[in-house]
Amino acid sequence: MSEATTVKVTDAAKRRIFAMLDVDGDGVISRAEYLSRVDRAAAAVGREAGHFVVAAAYAAHEEVWADMDGDHDGRVTFEEYRTWAGHDAFERSCRPALGSLFDLADLDGDGRLSREEFTRLRVASRNTASDADRAFDDLDTDHDGLVERDAYLAGIHDYLTTGVSPMGAVYGSPARP
Repeated sequence: MSEATTVKVTDAAKRRIFAMLDVDGDGVISRAEYLSRVDRAAAAVGREAGHFVVAAAYAAHEEVWADMDGDHDGRVTFEEYRTWAGHDAFERSCRPALGSLFDLADLDGDGRLSREEFTRLRVASRNTASDADRAFDDLDTDHDGLVERDAYLAGIHDYLTTGVSPMGAVYGSPARP
C-alpha cells in the first residue's frame, strides 16, 4: 500500500471513529460524550457505577480526554482528533482506556471475551450487532469462541493506524481492502 493510500485509509478510519465518539453528531466531541462510553459499557454488561473496574475505566478515559483535548477548550473537533490520533496516542493513552473497557466487559476476568460479552461492549460503543459479530469472527482466529484482550487491542490499533483490521467491521467498513 502506498503512503498516499495509507493516509487516505487512516483518515477514513479516523472519521469513522470520530463519528462514533461524536454522539450528538454536532461535529465536536465533548468531555461528557467521551466519558459516556464508560457509562454505556457499564450499563450494557450490568456493572454498578461503584465497581472498581468502572472506576478504573473512568480514570483511563479521563487520561485520554486530557491527552486528546490538546487546547483544553472542552471540545475536540475532527481536525484536533485527526492530529492527535495515531500510534503514539494509542500507546500513550488509548490502549489503557480501551483495555479498561475490555476489562469492564470481561465479567469473569479471564482476559477473554465471549461473543456475548464482545457484542455487548461493541454495541455499547455504538456499533451494530451484525458488525460486532463479523469482527468477533475475524478476531477469534483459533475458533475457540473467545477473543483475547491483546487481539482486541491490536485490532483497534491496526484499524486506527492503517485502516486495515478485523476491527474494521465494527466501524461499518470492510475488514480488509
